[in-house]
Amino acid sequence: MPNAKVLSEKQAIVEALAERIKNAGSGVLVDYKGITVAEDTALRTELRKDGVEYTVVKNTLTRKALDKLGMSDLDHVLNGTTSLATAENDPIAPFRIINDYSKKLGDRFNIKAAFMEGKVLSESEIAEMAELPGKDALYAKVLGTMIAPITGLAVCLGQILEQKGGSLESAEAEAAE
Repeated sequence: MPNAKVLSEKQAIVEALAERIKNAGSGVLVDYKGITVAEDTALRTELRKDGVEYTVVKNTLTRKALDKLGMSDLDHVLNGTTSLATAENDPIAPFRIINDYSKKLGDRFNIKAAFMEGKVLSESEIAEMAELPGKDALYAKVLGTMIAPITGLAVCLGQILEQKGGSLESAEAEAAE
């Protein structure tokens, strides 16, 4: 039986891990066996740029945190080397980045499981999430879609004005009078 100090430290780690998982929009559990320090550093740098928290976790403590949150479906993957990538702001970022590294590094870096908003995802759902563009790219697409009709109208009105023999400058001058 561990002493009271060690036990309280482990309980604090479980609490912090459970809070991190609960607050995360998504998370990915990874088997990182065999990657080099340079590869790990590059991965952590890229994850940090996108606001993803990435840490190596102890399986037993992670199991307790997940069980506490009702995600015991993930218990079966908690063996061997395990790291956890979580994101609060951009839930797609950990999927996209971890999947890219998994493709680059092959058998040395594999996705074990993932969750989003407290729901455990299947392998096909994980693959779908990994293929989605990032939050900024999605915002750009939405903005482009919203601006397209306005731009089309402006071009159309400009062409009508030119056909009538006018110009944009003369139309502005007439409007100013």
